[in-house]
Amino acid sequence: MSNPSSGRRNPAILRVSAIGVAGLLSALMVTAVAPPIVADQSDRAVVNAPVTLLTAPIGGEIDALTALPGSDVRDGDRLAQISNPRVDRGTLISLEEKSSDARQKLDATRAKGDSDRAYVASLDAELASQAQQLKMQFQSQIEELRARVAQSNAQSGEKKALVERQSNMVTRNAASMDMLRPTTQQFSAALHNADAEGAKLNQKIAQLDALSKGIYVGDELIALNNLAQKRRDIDLDAKRMEIEEKQQSAVLADLERLIDAEQKRLASLAEADVRSRGPGKVLTMGAAMGRHVNAGDTISSIVDCDKRFVVAIFSYRQGQTMMPGTRVRIDGSSFRSGVVSAVLPKTSDKVDERFAVPFPQTERRELYAMITPDGANATGAQAQETQTSDTSTCPVGQWVTVTRDNGIVPSMSVSWRRIGNLVASWTHEDSRNPDTAQNHPVDANTRRAGMARLQAASRSPVPQALKADEDWWSRTRALVSR
Repeated sequence: MSNPSSGRRNPAILRVSAIGVAGLLSALMVTAVAPPIVADQSDRAVVNAPVTLLTAPIGGEIDALTALPGSDVRDGDRLAQISNPRVDRGTLISLEEKSSDARQKLDATRAKGDSDRAYVASLDAELASQAQQLKMQFQSQIEELRARVAQSNAQSGEKKALVERQSNMVTRNAASMDMLRPTTQQFSAALHNADAEGAKLNQKIAQLDALSKGIYVGDELIALNNLAQKRRDIDLDAKRMEIEEKQQSAVLADLERLIDAEQKRLASLAEADVRSRGPGKVLTMGAAMGRHVNAGDTISSIVDCDKRFVVAIFSYRQGQTMMPGTRVRIDGSSFRSGVVSAVLPKTSDKVDERFAVPFPQTERRELYAMITPDGANATGAQAQETQTSDTSTCPVGQWVTVTRDNGIVPSMSVSWRRIGNLVASWTHEDSRNPDTAQNHPVDANTRRAGMARLQAASRSPVPQALKADEDWWSRTRALVSR
């Protein structure tokens, strides 16, 4: 027989269950929509750091790799060595041919200049010798002409005395005019002869003076004048060779400078080292031994762990409260606090290439908060660094939770996750206690179902606990591949 009290309790239980389910769904909807807009906490945050891409300066083959992913490097450390035996030396060969031609022309010009100068010296010696002989000849001729001038003067004096005597005789009528006329003519001829000899003397004196000054005038100096003209022509040619020698020397110097520059360029193209441009850790190596690379290909990427920062996603309504200078708490990493350094509305693929991991994907009306950590300032964090070694010293790619100091509204995904972890711990304790599992089997199943619902209601997946033996670059690659 049915119990009437149980029949009355069933509708009440159904109403309470419906109200409870409706309230739970309403709470889930409200917490899933409203809190992310005004939450002061975000678990969509990742540790990031700038990356330096080291590219191949030349094309060639990888001869040596001295670094591995995860290894520490210092500024100037050699990471790879590239050699290129197939360097085009056509330009160098052409420059060397031009340099050889210029050197031959310079040598020929110098030889021609030396020959011209030697010829000029021999012509100078010949001119000096002939000029000296002509000077001696002119001096002897001058002496002879002076004697002739004196002789002509003496003859003209004699004729003058004879003319005067005959003129006296004609005056005394002792002689006729017919006898005086020939004597007068002879006297006039003697005077003209004296003038001619004086003119010859003056001519020789003038020629001697011109010869001393290097001026060759007269029939006797025609050969000497020809030698002087030839000497001037050869001297001009020697000066022209001197000018050409200077020009060829300048051309040869330019070609040698170009050859030196080309040799240095070929040396830099034939072999080059890829060196680090700062301290950090090797994130990836994009080349292998013996691989052919082109100029500009990425050889390695180095992450600067000293400049690590946290990228967190907040609602755009939190833009005023997350202004630069705002202090925040960071959970899940070796550092525990930090300061907001910048707020970005969005990012791009080109910006992501500059960092170790890409920025998390934002939704509508969300922004990025760039946080500079204060460092591992807690004792527990230092102990964690000692335990996890490199994974803590450079936790790039690690998901963390960021909370604004004095923040009021938490992130619902973080709250649900914590509740789920708490329920999971209870469930784990119940499974470990056999008496509890036997006495209350329905309660254990109910808790497991509730845990599944709580995890399904979370906005973000539960992050996996970091393993001590998990490398930080493997986490980074996994994050990049997602």
